[in-house]
Amino acid sequence: PRLALECYCDKGLPALPPLLLPLGVRCSVPGLKRAVLKWVPVLSWLPQYSIRENAVGDIVSGLSVGIMHLPQGMAYALLASLTPVFGLYTSLFPVMIYFIFGTSRHISIGTFAVVSIMVGSVTEKFGPDSNFVVGGNGTNGTAVVDIDARDAYRVQISCALTAVVGVLQILFGLVRFGFVVTYLSEPLVRGYTTAVAVQVLLSQLKYVVGVHTTRFTGPLSQVYVIATIISYFAKFRTHYGVDVVGAIPSGLKAPRVPDGNLFILVFPDAFAIVIVAYAISISISKTMALKHGYKVDSNQELVALGLSNVFGAFFQCYVVTASLSRSLVQESAGGKTQVAGVVSSIIVLITILKIGSLFAELPKAILATIVFVNLKGMFKQFNDIPLLWKSNKMDLMIWSVTWVATILLNLDIGLAVAVVFSMLTVIFRIQLPRYSILGHVPGTELYVDMDAYEEAKLIPGVTIFRSSATICYTNAEMYLEALQEKSGINIIEQLTEKKKLENKLKRQQEKEKKKAKKAAKKLQVQPCMQRTFVESKKHQTVLVSPTEVGPVYGGFDGQVNSAYQMDPEVSDACPADDDNSARENGGVKTEERHRTHSVILDLSTTSFVDTVTAKTLNNIFRDFGEIDVSVYIAGCQVCIVQQLKRAGIFSESILLNNLFVTVHDAVLHTLERQELSCITKM
Repeated sequence: PRLALECYCDKGLPALPPLLLPLGVRCSVPGLKRAVLKWVPVLSWLPQYSIRENAVGDIVSGLSVGIMHLPQGMAYALLASLTPVFGLYTSLFPVMIYFIFGTSRHISIGTFAVVSIMVGSVTEKFGPDSNFVVGGNGTNGTAVVDIDARDAYRVQISCALTAVVGVLQILFGLVRFGFVVTYLSEPLVRGYTTAVAVQVLLSQLKYVVGVHTTRFTGPLSQVYVIATIISYFAKFRTHYGVDVVGAIPSGLKAPRVPDGNLFILVFPDAFAIVIVAYAISISISKTMALKHGYKVDSNQELVALGLSNVFGAFFQCYVVTASLSRSLVQESAGGKTQVAGVVSSIIVLITILKIGSLFAELPKAILATIVFVNLKGMFKQFNDIPLLWKSNKMDLMIWSVTWVATILLNLDIGLAVAVVFSMLTVIFRIQLPRYSILGHVPGTELYVDMDAYEEAKLIPGVTIFRSSATICYTNAEMYLEALQEKSGINIIEQLTEKKKLENKLKRQQEKEKKKAKKAAKKLQVQPCMQRTFVESKKHQTVLVSPTEVGPVYGGFDGQVNSAYQMDPEVSDACPADDDNSARENGGVKTEERHRTHSVILDLSTTSFVDTVTAKTLNNIFRDFGEIDVSVYIAGCQVCIVQQLKRAGIFSESILLNNLFVTVHDAVLHTLERQELSCITKM
């Protein structure tokens, strides 16, 4: 296409220089405005914000969510193997960015248990304690770990990981890759999050029981206020050695560019986090949008999350996503817009600047307890097992495999195994669909599975065949086998019998020719004195030559000629309608093997056609045609017809006349055609 840049300055803007014309961009001021509003959604709703209708609800919900951010941010930071203050940072900066670029009005962006433990698995993998031993002997348990150096390096890893995740999310959003979450089925997501909840539980037990171990790879607000005060005045850390949060630095740190040398290191782990974080966020967003009657842009959500993560990586935040518990509070407390998110960020900012030091003596066991309470909903997902056992055992298998793989393997490997297994179940279902013969519901134009509906009646001579799945290269051969089995037509067997019959007839014809030649020679030697014997019956006249009646009439040698006039009262006008019908061909009696004279293929379930499908249909038309069975196609979508045309399936042998919009149309055509055929035979 010709490249050109045309700028329509319909609002008095100056025209662009001619040098810019070959750049290949076509723009206008209205188009530019729409693009800006699409990519920066806050500009579309903030100017129309109604303070009277929305302000009170947004402020109340923002305060509630902000209070939730404090314990959850610090608690989930422990899951990420970071110090609690970085959870507060993560609850502040990304929320402000999502306020500008997000399309959901009700979700709360920030820390979340599942994503936090996924980040923690990466930080501990690349920053284990063993890399920071400065003294002692690791074999006898006297090793001394440089905690400060270890935590600083883990922060660098988390920032690099967050930046890579953010960039990938932005790229996926720009190329409209938001559909990828459709491959994460609900049983997969629920099984995965349940397994993650178990891992979170195990990782936090060390804080509850006070045992320091290496982690293998509605908030409790009243207790949290009370526990902090008791810990502060009782000096648990001094007297009993209880592990506490420690000093929380006041103020904000200056932004710092993530370490680019770590990007390649964390790149493979970023993919799983991208998918999981987005899947959680978009599922909550769509649920809220459906409840309140608005739409969210899935691709813009990817971009918003990506920008939030990239921006947060410069301020030592880790990967964010939506939190179900905070989102429910934000929505139930009256929040109408993301202004509530701004209010919650202000609460977190005040905590970081002024009152963060009050949390220094907070035991980590309290934060672990907060994590446990927030995991309650995930543990309830174990109730899926009996429900799926009753409703869908295949989904139960997906749930179980996902849970076991995530528990036994790492989080990223477990997710990969779950996705692969889920896709295999789809392939398995496509490869082994349900094949059925359709029958007619009397008094209607409906054709349904005869095994499922007793009212359905079989149409004599017509077989209507349907597959529950798309015909493709994985099941095309089974489709043909099922068609023969269901219709009772064994093509190979009948073609073999037909060939044997033709060969037998050919041998008999050759034998008759030899007899005729011998008879002709005899006639040349002995002049033929022919006498015609005429025997008349009601509907039959037989002309007998002296040759055939020679033994009776004085030894004459001759030839027999017969002519039959069928009795219409006893004749079978359409032999195919009778299983016991027979015909005499050259003295060979052959019984009809089947009633079927027409096969209708219902392709209403087919969504695409590949080359194997086209070849299979061609073979069906060819093979069934050789045994004098007509084949028709019904119920195709327009796109399927176009694909069949491009595949060249319609030719001189397979005409468009074999294609019908509905099964009923095809049935009427076959019955009318068979009636005309029977009349012709009569």
